[in-house]
Amino acid sequence: MSDEDRRRELGSNDGPVEEEIEESFDRIVAEGAQRLHRPWRSVLITGFFGGVEVGLGVMAYLAVEHSTGNKLLAGLAFGIGFIALLLAKSELFTEGFLVPIAAVAAREARLGQLGRLWAGTLVANLVGGWCFMWLVLHAFPEWAPTVIESARHFTEAPPNLQSFCLATLGGSTITLMTRMQQGTESVPAKIAAAVAGGFLLSGLPLFHSILDSLLIFGALHAGAPFGYGQWLGWFAYTAVFNVLGGLLLVTALRLLRSKELLRERRAHSS
Repeated sequence: MSDEDRRRELGSNDGPVEEEIEESFDRIVAEGAQRLHRPWRSVLITGFFGGVEVGLGVMAYLAVEHSTGNKLLAGLAFGIGFIALLLAKSELFTEGFLVPIAAVAAREARLGQLGRLWAGTLVANLVGGWCFMWLVLHAFPEWAPTVIESARHFTEAPPNLQSFCLATLGGSTITLMTRMQQGTESVPAKIAAAVAGGFLLSGLPLFHSILDSLLIFGALHAGAPFGYGQWLGWFAYTAVFNVLGGLLLVTALRLLRSKELLRERRAHSS
């Protein structure tokens, strides 16, 4: 008896992979297809709320860092933003690397729909985050030195190998967080993944095109000595390497692991 035959005998299904992976794959493809078939209005509104709600995490991060000066503790507080995204069903641009791509790979949606989701969510995240940080810095002007110092870590980072690696890890970390949340139906487990992802992204800190842009926007609202040009220079390469990290280190390997399921889905869609 081959190893594959033995695995099928031990498992509770006759599919080409373990039943847990198959169930998770089905959830990912179904959710991805739903996201990709949204009209423009829904994409923009969901993305705007995503920028606002992850801003709650940035606000919590600044409150803790201002009070303690400890970035690791502030990183734990940042998880509030990801919990808000999870429970409010909003969306960040960098959450769109695994779930929608799986739907496209399974031929449940088209590449053009993926481009619309990415572009609309990215722009709406930034607009929502900019507006929310305006409110935060006018509500808590005493945080100005803290947010400016935090933002300088990104705007003054040169586009070198270290920065590219930090951005790659940022993309892979949030994509893995998404995969972890899709791999379970337990809400407490999803929340634990959100807190862990927030800690790694903000506590270390890694480079994340949306989350850290909110810190930079806050610094600009607070009168930072740098401008939008420096933000854009940092944002451009960070977004690219976020995408590469999410696609190459997580998405591609997960789809390769589920290639038999993809083949079945494609045959069914044909």
